[in-house]
Amino acid sequence: MTDTHCHLDHMAPAEAEAAIAASAHFKSILTVGTDPVRNRRALAFAEAHPHIFASVGLHPTEAHLLSPELEADLAHLAAHPRVRAIGESGLDYYWTPETRGAQLKALEFQHRLALERGLPLVLHVRSRDGRAELELADWLEQHRPPRFVLHAFAGHPRLLEVGLRLGGYFSLAGPLTYKKNQALRQAVLEIPLERLLVETDAPFLPPEPHRGQRNHPALVRFTLAKLAELRGLDLEEMERITDRNAWAFFALGEGASRIA
Repeated sequence: MTDTHCHLDHMAPAEAEAAIAASAHFKSILTVGTDPVRNRRALAFAEAHPHIFASVGLHPTEAHLLSPELEADLAHLAAHPRVRAIGESGLDYYWTPETRGAQLKALEFQHRLALERGLPLVLHVRSRDGRAELELADWLEQHRPPRFVLHAFAGHPRLLEVGLRLGGYFSLAGPLTYKKNQALRQAVLEIPLERLLVETDAPFLPPEPHRGQRNHPALVRFTLAKLAELRGLDLEEMERITDRNAWAFFALGEGASRIA
């Protein structure tokens, strides 16, 4: 299995150690940085474990931190061979709608950096009224990043349409297993198998039957099982498909080479 998006840096040392041990049999894990300190923590995990890789970026809720010095720091980190993506970037009007301008500026920078480094762009989006989702869809149509993934995809119809048309990837997390998420499960049926990924977003978004608990990479199997059920495939075949997609999209794997 492959967990294409988690946050080991959001776990206490003992919790992270246990999570890594529980997923030692995984093909790979991508741990995702969100600010200057967490980027380095993510990279430290990637340097210490051969099956762990890192993404570095500036989460939209931290977009106010962007500065020339931080831009230079991100560019430096992005050159590290264990870094396989930029982000998570994107738009978040759920927590910090007042920083819309700063979020767009940070997104633009990370898009340019991803292009310069030949790395995929990891996109986050969240709002209370769908405005961020619509704006991100418009941004995607305008900028057309060559490789992007909608992380923890929630099923927004406009993002689904634009993402499909532009060749984007869609990463599914624990909410796919939630009983009231029928709209998301219906949207998943429209996504080509070769563009599906699975993730945990650990320690957040735990799947059923672990809601209310701390999430960790090994629990990705519940999302994978639900995805297999929806697509009418056995678990092992869906595992092969999503592993292959993750390795192709992120160039994961100890012997894999980055596209530069």
